[in-house]
Amino acid sequence: MSDGAFHFDAKQRSAAVLGQYLWKLRQVLKEIWVRVLGYGAIAVLAALVSPSLAPYVPENLRFDPGDGAVEEVLQIIASSMLAVTTFSLSIAVQAYAAAATSATPRSTALLQQDTTTQNVLATFLGAFLFSLMAIIGLEAGLYSDDGKFLLFVSTVLVVATVVLALLRWISHLINFGRMNDTLDRVEQAATQAIKARVAAPFLGATPRLGAIPPDARAVYPAQVGYVQHVDVAGLDKLSEEMDIEVWISEPAGKFVHPSIPILYVTGTRLDEEQMATVRQGVTIGRERNFDQDPRFGLIVLSEIALRALSPAVNDPGTAIDVISRQARVLSLWKPEPPDEPDCKRVHMPPISGQNMIDDAFHALTRDGAAFVEVQIRLHIALKALAQNNAEVFGPAATALADLSIQRCTDAGMCDDDITRLRKHADLTHLL
Repeated sequence: MSDGAFHFDAKQRSAAVLGQYLWKLRQVLKEIWVRVLGYGAIAVLAALVSPSLAPYVPENLRFDPGDGAVEEVLQIIASSMLAVTTFSLSIAVQAYAAAATSATPRSTALLQQDTTTQNVLATFLGAFLFSLMAIIGLEAGLYSDDGKFLLFVSTVLVVATVVLALLRWISHLINFGRMNDTLDRVEQAATQAIKARVAAPFLGATPRLGAIPPDARAVYPAQVGYVQHVDVAGLDKLSEEMDIEVWISEPAGKFVHPSIPILYVTGTRLDEEQMATVRQGVTIGRERNFDQDPRFGLIVLSEIALRALSPAVNDPGTAIDVISRQARVLSLWKPEPPDEPDCKRVHMPPISGQNMIDDAFHALTRDGAAFVEVQIRLHIALKALAQNNAEVFGPAATALADLSIQRCTDAGMCDDDITRLRKHADLTHLL
């Protein structure tokens, strides 16, 4: 291979992986250990640089904090913050477990990304590390009198930060991990995903409304899992350099394996290395996430409602609440195809209203068939969606309403309740 060909391939690879790495970096930054590590590093740095900054403190601001005053405060912080951190972490873990048990395990990721919890735990651990490093410095004789003064000032600031964190933590624990809190988080994640997709229905790609060209060559994944992210911009840049067009067959949220093509390419015939480079534009992971997958939030909400309707829980009120939230989220779905797509060489399939209605409500027609109050709210929601967006949701809502009536009849619901449901289920005038 010539030097020119080598540089061309290296450029292709960098274009394919850059967007993927940036997306993965955003996912990593949501992890709790990142914030804890950052706070801890700042705390250690504050303790270490205090001796160096001491000569720059103006004389008129200096005072003698007293013999042993700094050491005593640092000892209190060191002994208490470790216990507080451990206790707070156990509370957070219990909240995660409660959400997984009462709601759904798919909701725990949202609780783990809670910024308040991350900030509080990071503050407690940072205060512990600060006091520990300061005590070590004092015992090693690293601090002069001026250094001890600056260390005292830093310690007062740390104590104030810890007090504010404790007050915020106490207020936060009142609702953290409760059912309403979990539902709010899932609804917010689903709403954000819907709004992001409404703003860019095809993620900047060209809408693929027809079939994939028959001469397109399939690109298969190298692993089993869910499509988590499609780097449309990176694929478009690759397409220009390789003189190809990319046809996405499995968008974010789809379960794939090495026998299912994740995308197709047309144009210049690519070798195996170039096909592997194109494949890197699609990230596959073990679980679905909310970023590019607006349907996932609807599924998680539906799972919470199904658990509420289980015989062990028997909480139709939560299911009714979920239906209202689903309708609120779906009411935002009014995407408009772009007049001029940003990435003309990448073709993305649309998200159908049929799939979104099924994700949100189909399972509820089965597990909630014996609950007339749940079915009434379900039909009200279906009618509202069909009235507000008949073109997208009308046929799917009508078909699901008919299926719901049939399932309620099969489940043995009395004739009076069936009659009540039929009044809410009449959507034929919207078709």
